Amino acid sequence: MKKQTKQLIESDLRRVYDLPLTAKQRFFFPLQMKYLKLWRKASAASGLSRTLLSLKLERLSERTQIQIPPEVKAGPGLYIGHLGRVIIHPDTVLGSNVNLSTGVTIGQTNRGSRKGVPVIGDRVWIGTNAVIVGGITIGNDVLIAPGAYVTSDVPDHSVVIGNPAVIRPRENATEGYINRQV
Repeated sequence: MKKQTKQLIESDLRRVYDLPLTAKQRFFFPLQMKYLKLWRKASAASGLSRTLLSLKLERLSERTQIQIPPEVKAGPGLYIGHLGRVIIHPDTVLGSNVNLSTGVTIGQTNRGSRKGVPVIGDRVWIGTNAVIVGGITIGNDVLIAPGAYVTSDVPDHSVVIGNPAVIRPRENATEGYINRQV
């Protein structure tokens, strides 16, 4: 395994655990963390290895309901809080220290001025059942509240609430929400 991939896996684990893992932590390793570890390996692989790892990822996706294709680009410290439906478009870009809650959908818009896929910044907390779609940019230090439907750009240091989304500026918007940043 490449050094960079190993560092990314460790950064994801550090969001939850002190490293190295204890025997008890290894035994009770959460399924969503197993998914992230396999996803990081599949993302870094190429050729036949990537194909085989992608097939394993699909099988694990059936158990976890998490669907993050290997093509997704994500910085260090990705965190998925619980098992449950998480769907991310393959062209999505995620920054560092991003939290994904159950029911999150990040997808593409195929027409109009916002055609494309979201780019999400650093230290972004995305709440349960939030939907983020279109060629938009989510800034750094952004909290997207549960149930929000986001179809427009969000500046740094903001809280996004509701459907349609209402954006409210707030310094340290994710303070207390994104723990153990890497």
